[in-house]
Amino acid sequence: MNTLGNITLRAALSAALAFTATAALAQTPPPPGASARVDAIRKAGVLRVGVVNNPPWLSQNTTGNGEPWSGPSWTLGKEFAKLLDVKIEPVLVSHETKVPALVSNQMDIMIGPLNETAERAKIIDFVTFSNTGVCMFGRANNPKFTSAKSLEDFNKPEMTLAYFSGAGEEPLMKQTFGNAKLRGVTNSGSVAPIEEVMAGRSDAAPLNRMLWPNISKKVKGLAVFPSENDCQDSRIFQLDTGMGVAKDQKVYLDWLRAVAQRMQPALTQEEREATKNLK
Repeated sequence: MNTLGNITLRAALSAALAFTATAALAQTPPPPGASARVDAIRKAGVLRVGVVNNPPWLSQNTTGNGEPWSGPSWTLGKEFAKLLDVKIEPVLVSHETKVPALVSNQMDIMIGPLNETAERAKIIDFVTFSNTGVCMFGRANNPKFTSAKSLEDFNKPEMTLAYFSGAGEEPLMKQTFGNAKLRGVTNSGSVAPIEEVMAGRSDAAPLNRMLWPNISKKVKGLAVFPSENDCQDSRIFQLDTGMGVAKDQKVYLDWLRAVAQRMQPALTQEEREATKNLK
């Protein structure tokens, strides 16, 4: 009995030590000489983070009061800087320049965030902590929309689907709904082709899932697919989302990913809270 007890105790201690070691690994940055990138960050005294306004992950504060940025991306970026014992230094970029600026060493990490695509994965590595997806929305009094039970129900000749020409959804719409009538329309400043749907010119259109809760309150008479959990669990056109770093920095990348994994619960909760205020 004592032998069994000792074995059980040793197993518990081993598990505790393993957990402590894992936690310590996530906290402790690579030592000097292990990562050229980390050495350069320490020498400069700043962590250069690429930023672009992209709620709910990263939102710019233009009031002049408080921190210049907020959101889970900013929270994680600050944690990296804290653990490296350096200051965080935002590098403002656009959606068009964020990847080129990253690969040309204008920043240490793009906290942006970035959607992980196959093309981007060829030139940068990712630290993912979220994902995107879309909802299909239509008029609540349109039986062609409300009778849809699956995504395939939208892929029919009698369905007319709108999307913004040039938007990220365009190739996905063409690939997924080749049998439907597709309407590529010009973006007039709205977050989705809402006017197309409300005017009856289209039966449905895609909308970022995170924008749906607020849009459904502002625009009456709309319905959504999938409707479960207010469409927040949608996997339509899903892409992993997170941060980007230049290729061939394994030690640096592994450490960043370990910290992000430890922070995941807090980042997810912050994202959910920020989503409630999206417009």
